[in-house]
Amino acid sequence: MAAKPQPTARRIGLGHELRQLRKEARLTIAQAVDGLSVDESTLQRVETGWKSFRQAGHLRELLERYGITDDDQMDRLVALQRDASSREWWSDGSTNMLSGMPRFLGIEAAAREIRAFHPTVIPGLLQTEPYAAAVHELHKLIDESTSEFVQQSVRLRMKRKEALTREDDPVKLWVVLNEPALRYPVGSADVMRDQYAELIKLADLENVTIQVLPQGERGYVALHDVNIMILGDGLPTTIQSDTAWFTVAVTDKPREVGRFSRMFDAMTSNALPPRDTPKILNQLSREISV
Repeated sequence: MAAKPQPTARRIGLGHELRQLRKEARLTIAQAVDGLSVDESTLQRVETGWKSFRQAGHLRELLERYGITDDDQMDRLVALQRDASSREWWSDGSTNMLSGMPRFLGIEAAAREIRAFHPTVIPGLLQTEPYAAAVHELHKLIDESTSEFVQQSVRLRMKRKEALTREDDPVKLWVVLNEPALRYPVGSADVMRDQYAELIKLADLENVTIQVLPQGERGYVALHDVNIMILGDGLPTTIQSDTAWFTVAVTDKPREVGRFSRMFDAMTSNALPPRDTPKILNQLSREISV
């Protein structure tokens, strides 16, 4: 599967350009929209990449307010706005997503590199379909989710995973696997063996790095999931973490990005080197009881 233009990334890029143009014009958000067809809330959400203008005319009148007179620059930004308003590959209306999930999916799809850790399970981009289904089944009663939701969520997860093996510019993935998470039984013994085999296969890809953080070692271990998405092209690195309220939280605030980056760096320094990963996984596979 080839990498495709990503509307969310384009919205974020357009928002950053518009924010820079507004600052160069020495205008506050309130001053920028005064007398225009858009309000402060709309412009704020556009600048942060959360939404697009409904009409190209709204963008043009804003650019005129900022003193943009170059036709080529204005046409480029209007074209970017048009692309940013298109539908994402997953937005077919068939999946009832968690709050925050659409935003996360759009950013993840645009990422050039992803760094991930989860304290209790194998991160989603590395999961096999049976393992992913078993994880959802474990949470089904607690979250009161339906079988349809579970099936749709698993299909979506498998679609996301295709980014690792697409021919055109596959995403780079660096994962730290917590040994207790690897030992946590999810599904049957066959499900776990197949999952270990899948990890060994993925670890052999040039764009995938997998380290194991051994249990019993002293050192830092994050108590929640860590997901760092590096977008490139001047776009902000963004982090994601699940919440206790069954939502998906994402932010590109530098302070939080820095905190997550330090967390991940601390764990990679304590983890075993990637060359040891296949040996560890093979050993775990042999230890599984039938």
